[in-house]
Amino acid sequence: MPGTELYGADERKEINDVLETGIFFRYNHEAQRNNIWKAREMEAEVCKVVGAKYAHAVSSGSTAIQTALVAAGIGTGDEVIVPPFTYIASVEAVLMIGALPVFAEIDETLCLSAEGIRKAITPKTKGVCLVHMCGQMADMDAIMEVVNEHNLILVEDAGQAMGASYKGTFTGLWGKTGAYSYDFFKIATAGEGGVFVTNDEQAYKFADSYADHGHDHIGSNRGMEQHPIIGFNYRISELHAAVGLAQTRRVPYLVEKNNEHKKWLMNRLANVPGVSFARLPDADGDSATFLNLLLPDTESAQAVVAELNATGVGGFNYWFTNMYHFINQWDHLKETRTASKLAVQVLGAPQDYANLDLPKSQEVIGRLISFGVRVTWTQTELETLANNLEKAIRKAMAAYTC
Repeated sequence: MPGTELYGADERKEINDVLETGIFFRYNHEAQRNNIWKAREMEAEVCKVVGAKYAHAVSSGSTAIQTALVAAGIGTGDEVIVPPFTYIASVEAVLMIGALPVFAEIDETLCLSAEGIRKAITPKTKGVCLVHMCGQMADMDAIMEVVNEHNLILVEDAGQAMGASYKGTFTGLWGKTGAYSYDFFKIATAGEGGVFVTNDEQAYKFADSYADHGHDHIGSNRGMEQHPIIGFNYRISELHAAVGLAQTRRVPYLVEKNNEHKKWLMNRLANVPGVSFARLPDADGDSATFLNLLLPDTESAQAVVAELNATGVGGFNYWFTNMYHFINQWDHLKETRTASKLAVQVLGAPQDYANLDLPKSQEVIGRLISFGVRVTWTQTELETLANNLEKAIRKAMAAYTC
């Protein structure tokens, strides 16, 4: 968890600025706030770090991706291609706006593949919710070719990949709109928070209003503002934005140190029998928040996981059995168990979610073991981890192949 590793004086200073004014609300109260506008500063810092024209901070990464979908023009009845490997919020956001998820294959990038998207397209397909997973980036040249060929709307969920880029363009800025997460487990954290990004002025205006009950934020009297669209409350507080501002400033350093540690580990483990790595379409653009190992097959990966657990080597995720990142465990989605009726239950699901045929995704995630990269690792800690990993993998693979 890189962001939380370096929490300190900078974050406390930004929080204290807000506490001294007593104005926790991100809008208005000009006379009392002493020109303290942390949400605005956070948004400006995000634009500076990733090169976006526009950014809008919201209450979570989940509300950021929902806002991104809406601001891009996706809504009720639209089919949206989604991955089966993602934090489920990406799929929930599609459902919550009345759109219809269509699951497509991922590949060794851990993201939707161009081939998977192409095969999932129907006459009703409106857009693609592309999720950049585990700090990596999708193969954007190939994906943009399909998106442009079929005139689809691309929305990017870069919740796990803020600071990642492909050929110089940051994740979140390839499509019409994008989203970052600032929850407790991300490269930059506000405790809870998210950021919508875009280079499209109209999409930004929609997001700015949608995330605050439709307000246009023109003038200094909130009670007299116009409401160009219907929205809801996804506002970030000034306290959360204060932390997010300090954390965003840290992102370039965090990415640099993450890459240093990840590359060292990859070089150290490259010659261990059975070990390969998730494919990076642009190795220079990695945010490197995860070391993503690929074993030869699901059975060997499970043997390695068992050995890691038996020997007390922690800090990893085996997503194949993870309850909230892979479709195998999403029984509530497969059975559309809801508190109240959703559009997908009225309009009809475009797929049988309980019986999806996604063999490539099953194969890739079955082989994948991801270790969170720590920015504060010492060289001794890196060497200890590498030694423990190599020992466990060699032992498990030897037993597995016997």
